[in-house]
Amino acid sequence: MGRWDIFCAVIDNFGDAGVCWRLARQLAAEHGIAVRLWIDDLRPLSAIWPDIDAGLARQSCCSVEICKWSGDLPAVEPADMVIETFACGLPAAYLAAMAAAEPAPRWINLEYLSAENWVRGCHGLPSPHPRLPLSLHFFFPGFYPDTGGLLREADLLASRREFQASVRQQTAFWHELGCEPPNGAIKISLFAYENAALPDLLQAWSVCPTPVWCALPLDRLNASIGAWFGAGNIWQRGNLTVQPLPFLDSERYDRLLWACDLNFVRGEDSFVRALWAGRPLIWHIYPQQDAAHHVKLKAFLDLYCAGLDAENSAILREFWQAWNGIGQRPADWSAWQTCRAMLARHHEIWLERLTAQTDLTANLVKFASIG
Repeated sequence: MGRWDIFCAVIDNFGDAGVCWRLARQLAAEHGIAVRLWIDDLRPLSAIWPDIDAGLARQSCCSVEICKWSGDLPAVEPADMVIETFACGLPAAYLAAMAAAEPAPRWINLEYLSAENWVRGCHGLPSPHPRLPLSLHFFFPGFYPDTGGLLREADLLASRREFQASVRQQTAFWHELGCEPPNGAIKISLFAYENAALPDLLQAWSVCPTPVWCALPLDRLNASIGAWFGAGNIWQRGNLTVQPLPFLDSERYDRLLWACDLNFVRGEDSFVRALWAGRPLIWHIYPQQDAAHHVKLKAFLDLYCAGLDAENSAILREFWQAWNGIGQRPADWSAWQTCRAMLARHHEIWLERLTAQTDLTANLVKFASIG
């Protein structure tokens, strides 16, 4: 398979770094590929994988060479396969070296995830460079067999099932985090962008007949939730308890998703991990100024709700849309509660179909071997 270079410019804090790191590790571990990851900010990478030193310009971890990408690169030999993630743009000197190489490297732009139907027609299409003898191919992650698929390590689902079947492992995990969810409570993880719908949701949880225990990994929402509760170190009101957690690396975050009954997630990386967690979820899609994210959210909901009865589909859609600031109605927690068990069964069925598809990394390797 030769050597691969992956280029990552960190825009959405942990999400871009998370996707690139998972891809690099899986290429090395499961396909035996020599991978070099060029990233312009190692701090989020170090946070999600603590063995990585954010202060080093070059290092190796998990059989991946990690290089700080600062401005234009020094003279380096381009890899046989070049992955430009999320249209980050390649350094001019590196592009020139690609054009001079014989044969020229395969060049792929790994796009953002979307369930929109047009993605299926554009996946894999080439785009000739306007000046250089190079062609860029578009590679779209997606939910259909004729797209690039989703990142999924070979042992992910087996590890998740083992964890969810083991009371011992779950108890040990909560003890590791220094907390203990009360018996009978709905366990929820909350990871989102700043959200105007949050106060209404916290209020609904506080008066919910069933106790709600909410795990809050350290991030953007801590200040607004602290303000809602007011002074004090204990975040408890009515039937709601919010448990602040430290920042979780990627492996512990996976286990948090597996251990909860419902997961609120944001962006792309945590969204995909929540899908594989096998639990109902609420997605806070990355907001875009032109409201293009509304179209993307609807496209996923159309796909996800297929096979779900009209009443439960409407409840799910309305809650997701309200959480994403679409429409005037607040997120209706009481309605969600009435169909929570049905949505959990629906997710399991939907996930079986998704699991039957080839994962993104394997599809990339296959694509690289063609032509």
